Amino acid sequence: MKVPLLDLKPQYQSIKNEIMLSLDEVITSQSFILGPNVEKLELEIASYCGAEYAVGVNSGSDALLLSMMALNIKSGDKIITTPYTFFATVGSICRLNAEPLFADIDPVTYNIDPVKLESLIDSLSKQEKTKLKAIIPVHLYGQCADMEPILEIAKRYNIAVIEDAAQALGASCSIKNEEKKSCAMGDFGCLSFFPSKNLGCFGDGGMIVVKNEETATKLKSLRMHGMGETYFHQYVGMNGRLDALQAVVLLIKLPYLDSWAEKRTENAGLYKKLFKEQGLLEYLSPPQTGEGFKHVFNQFVIRTKDRDKLKEHLIRKEIGCAIYYPLSLHLQECFKFLGYKEGDFPESEKASNETLALPVFPELEKAQIEYVAEQIGIFYGR
Repeated sequence: MKVPLLDLKPQYQSIKNEIMLSLDEVITSQSFILGPNVEKLELEIASYCGAEYAVGVNSGSDALLLSMMALNIKSGDKIITTPYTFFATVGSICRLNAEPLFADIDPVTYNIDPVKLESLIDSLSKQEKTKLKAIIPVHLYGQCADMEPILEIAKRYNIAVIEDAAQALGASCSIKNEEKKSCAMGDFGCLSFFPSKNLGCFGDGGMIVVKNEETATKLKSLRMHGMGETYFHQYVGMNGRLDALQAVVLLIKLPYLDSWAEKRTENAGLYKKLFKEQGLLEYLSPPQTGEGFKHVFNQFVIRTKDRDKLKEHLIRKEIGCAIYYPLSLHLQECFKFLGYKEGDFPESEKASNETLALPVFPELEKAQIEYVAEQIGIFYGR
């Protein structure tokens, strides 16, 4: 039996007629750049997240970059984030010649550890603290970072919070006993609509969710080369717009997002049930969802000391799987200039050696999940 890591074709077939009709309307209009469809999507994403404003941009990477540009991040400024994330989180910091500082992860959630975050800030000199401008917590794999203490730390030190929610649209956590969705907690919430995301478009796309009109207006200028009035430039911006074709695809998909997330959660639950029944929990750890947190399972990531051999076995059995991420960012060649070394962030490094993502997309059949669990059981001799 073949089990792909991700198969988007069944999803497309289920909404094909709606998609084709909407795409045809845009093509017939010949209006492709920004426009009413992008504006409508911005309103709907903001409402979905429980925020006031959203600004469509051309990728999750540029969502991060534009958020920092809106904060006037410049050379020498310092931004704290996690070393265990997709490259864009840190790449965007470095593109502005700012300095990334790393706090290690919680070994259970893989998200930035608030205790280590605070310890890092405490270790900075008074002068270094004046250069500290933002924290970028990453809501990895579909589960929010522990935002309540992170927000308290940011408030104490008067620094901005940029949520990297590229994998976590629809995820939530409890803040002072109130449920808050990703993107609605920090100063900026950055989304990716890359096709593999829970809400994916037909190419690249992204969104920045913000709380106030002034910031939204600045972001809309920055995504258009810093223009306000046509050909008059207040800022040095960039070409970072979301186009209308991607917007209409996302407008069709958005009403299905929660039901697709529920199916992912069901699939994750079935994996956990099968692992327990087969006695596999002594060999591997499935993802854990913290109390008060809602996980949307953009990835279903297990942890095992036999990761590489298990991956080889699953691939031989035609089961899709992938490693997110095989090398912590502080050890990447392009970041050698930062001066970090192996052992500096042990939890991130350990996760890079032990984690493996299994198929979890909504259209997976029960028999496919059972086959994956069966093959893992065979690998461990169960």
